[in-house]
Amino acid sequence: MITLYGIKNCDTVKKATKWLEANNVDHQLYDFKKQPLTPELLTEFVQQSDWSLLLNKRSTTFRNLPDDIKNNLTDEVMFAAVLEQPTLLKRPLLPLNGELNLGFKADQYQNLFAK
Repeated sequence: MITLYGIKNCDTVKKATKWLEANNVDHQLYDFKKQPLTPELLTEFVQQSDWSLLLNKRSTTFRNLPDDIKNNLTDEVMFAAVLEQPTLLKRPLLPLNGELNLGFKADQYQNLFAK
């Protein structure tokens, strides 16, 4: 069973979930609103990707960050900010085959699960 990380009411997460269900992929949703984002889990995400890709800079959450955080995007600052507000991450996150897949596109998922 795979784990999809995100927020249940996020439109993109809903699309990914529908695709997984339609393609009979056994999965579970790790909802950041209901389950905490742990430092260990965030560390795994960061090891598999890059902050510039992980951050959803178009999100309301990011736009509402204080300027001193937005202008100082060091690893330590972002790690603390994302732990406090997991909605800063792009969604959904899908770790699969040692890679962290960000967002959802049907053709991308088709390729991932064709392997």
